[in-house]
Amino acid sequence: MNGRSARALLDASHPLPTAAVTAVVAGLALAAGRDAVGVALVAAAVLSGQLSVGWCNDARDADRDLRAGRTEKPVVRGDISAPALWVAAALALAATTALSYAAAGPVGGTAHVLAVASAWCYDLWLKPTVLSPLPYAVSFGLIPAFVTYGLTPPTAPAAWLTAAAALLGVGAGLANAVPDVESDLRVGAGGLVARIGPRASAVAALGCVAAAVGLLLANLGLGGLLTAVVAGMAGAASAVVLVRGSGRALFRLVLVLALLAVGLLLAAAGSLTG
Repeated sequence: MNGRSARALLDASHPLPTAAVTAVVAGLALAAGRDAVGVALVAAAVLSGQLSVGWCNDARDADRDLRAGRTEKPVVRGDISAPALWVAAALALAATTALSYAAAGPVGGTAHVLAVASAWCYDLWLKPTVLSPLPYAVSFGLIPAFVTYGLTPPTAPAAWLTAAAALLGVGAGLANAVPDVESDLRVGAGGLVARIGPRASAVAALGCVAAAVGLLLANLGLGGLLTAVVAGMAGAASAVVLVRGSGRALFRLVLVLALLAVGLLLAAAGSLTG
């Protein structure tokens, strides 16, 4: 493999979301008490799964990206072919299947394999439909089970944590689609965001992420005063942006609240089980 192909694979993997999801799930496993080997296996499973999803996405969307003129995509630039991405995606999918079971046993491993399969369903079929948020809810909602069933003893995750993760996933999915909505509309691939519009999608994303933050705050036991302060600040910021803010400000607030939710998820690692 030459340097151009390696760079193309990196670009097609959606490196920032891939790195972020891998780091968060590995951090959650570490905070929950996994040892170094366990955390490494979790990170490897998540990384290979995210790589498979990213490569599947760019391979599946190659024709759409060409029509939309997305020159940031390596297939559009001619740096790699769609068939090569399909091969890479299949190899990464095989790797994540094996690593998932090594990292979390039969139940936790199955949870992660299903999470990755759900993301593939989004790439292959659901992305241009009104059901586009569904795979985000399923995939993110299964992550706590992947972590907790890898603990000793294996344990089911708390229901509130699964719900918070699913809400965070839907919010992230909606927010991620907003910047590309115009180019997606041109090629008929806009999904729910294209149906309801960018602002309504950003408001829905804000609602989902805010609800995730609320669930985490309500169940973390941070203390009444601290919980009230954080909830009040988040609520006030949301109200101001909804009433007076632009679409860009709304999008940025969603990102800030998503980061807050991730921080709370990591803080909740000691209370992951029901």
